[in-house]
Amino acid sequence: MDLSSLKPAKGAVKIRKRIGRGQGSGRGGTSTKGHKGAKSRSGYKFRPGFEGGQMPLQRRLPKFGFKNPFRVAYTALNLDTLQHLADKHKVTEISVDFLREKNVISRTEKVKVLANGELTSKLVVKVHKSSAKAEEAIKNAGGSLELIK
Repeated sequence: MDLSSLKPAKGAVKIRKRIGRGQGSGRGGTSTKGHKGAKSRSGYKFRPGFEGGQMPLQRRLPKFGFKNPFRVAYTALNLDTLQHLADKHKVTEISVDFLREKNVISRTEKVKVLANGELTSKLVVKVHKSSAKAEEAIKNAGGSLELIK
């Protein structure tokens, strides 16, 4: 066996269609493009959403909805997640910087603590926002909650 005897596996290489090489090839004449129309001609480029002159779907449907440019989105962080992080990393303080360092949130995300789950550790939590029940649960566990701007 040597390099000159190497060849691709059976069925790995597909033979290319040779289009427009005469009638005898079976793909001459219209070159598999059908008859007439824009798609059969050179330089044809379709626009996304173009439906051949028919009123396109995005124009048939009415305008809908509203996006508030001033909406502030918060990433939800539950009490059971705080407990898991405290147990895993052996910490008593969980801040936004700590969460970013551990890749729990991205650089630009804001955090809101929610009361889903149970908290047993005494934690100092520094986040942007919190629900009333979560705040109560943190204080009942002996910790404290600081809201940051």
